[in-house]
Amino acid sequence: MSTVSSPQVVVHRDPELLAAAAAARLTVRLVDVQNARRVASLVLTGGGIGIAMLEQLRRSPARDAVDWSRVEVFWGDERFLEPGHPDRNETQARAALLDHVPVDPARVHPMPAAEGPYQGDPERAARAYAEKLAELTSPEDHGLVPRFDVCLLGLGEEGHTASIFPSSPAVYESELSVVAVHHSPKPPPVRISLTLPAIRRSTDVWLLATGTAKAAAVSMALGGAGEVQLPAAGARGQRRTLWLLDRAAASKLPRDLVPPLI
Repeated sequence: MSTVSSPQVVVHRDPELLAAAAAARLTVRLVDVQNARRVASLVLTGGGIGIAMLEQLRRSPARDAVDWSRVEVFWGDERFLEPGHPDRNETQARAALLDHVPVDPARVHPMPAAEGPYQGDPERAARAYAEKLAELTSPEDHGLVPRFDVCLLGLGEEGHTASIFPSSPAVYESELSVVAVHHSPKPPPVRISLTLPAIRRSTDVWLLATGTAKAAAVSMALGGAGEVQLPAAGARGQRRTLWLLDRAAASKLPRDLVPPLI
């Protein structure tokens, strides 16, 4: 049975510094994986801080230390909208970073959009993404998804992560790697998401959160809340689980959980 790591907390002064520091941290992690003669696998997230981090990475001279042709790119969740819609995580990630670095298009794996055979059928789209993940696994992954090197995640004010919302059917899923999400409390109502078991196959899981509106959810997740009540509490990496926070998001944590400000 897989084990998961205990959370570590890193607090930065403000969102801008957090985005820049997370971009630098990600650059080092990808380079380290590639120096071990492996293709690095990365799960992207949307949201303000997730996209800001990609923009910081695009602007950093250190971005060219990464061999982008040897990075496998996935998404943790997606809004089930037409291709190129400005609200799709894929659209935002391409504009922020992917269109500006020499990625191999064959290694970029967006979740299906609402078109063609998937129009009106998010369940079929979720199955197709699950099949893609299964195709890309290797024997040492010991599962139905690749062992992602880094899985980036955001956090909602009520504690959702990816598109797994509190007490929703997705949070109870124990076998599937990808699910369709209906009636999302945040628009749009239909989404596709990795499940918690798939997320927990990652070597590293990094949760990024900023602002006082997230502070209560951060405190609850790190204080032992259950994943049904607070799905972000169930997002753990095999080797490392990092909570990358700004000072406002960390403001309700007990003192013993807050490291010195970076």
